[in-house]
Amino acid sequence: MDFRGFIPADMLALEGETIRLSLVRTAAADPVKRWVPAYHFEMRRKTDDIVVGITDLRIGYNEGTYWGGNIGYAVYPPHRGHSHAGEAVKLLFGVAALHEMPYVLIAVNTENRSSQRVCEKLCGVRLGPLAIPPDNDRYLEGERTTYLYRFALPYGND
Repeated sequence: MDFRGFIPADMLALEGETIRLSLVRTAAADPVKRWVPAYHFEMRRKTDDIVVGITDLRIGYNEGTYWGGNIGYAVYPPHRGHSHAGEAVKLLFGVAALHEMPYVLIAVNTENRSSQRVCEKLCGVRLGPLAIPPDNDRYLEGERTTYLYRFALPYGND
């Protein structure tokens, strides 16, 4: 997959039923850190513009995205239980499709039932549990196993 640059923020229509994603910043690739280009967003509740969480989309594939996923998210505790994470992930599927990604991965801690439910509701294919390699950041932070959920995007030939 060839990265052709970021899509301008004004071309990203990232509104769902209850939230919208507001672009905070983009980040260039950093091969030394095994980072691919990424978008970073705030999840904002549409009714009052309150920030309910954060999410990011990492464009492309490498060892870092295999163990860390293409999409990451966190919903702040007072706002959990309202399907904000699932709605954000679905919106990011559209951005990934614009970058011609045939699939995305989401890495989930094997003890994080909430994130597992998000991925299951979105019909991700679960791989694992997988042993995290000792040189990976997640391993260094104390995690030893992960689930990877794979989501084929509509146009992919997967």
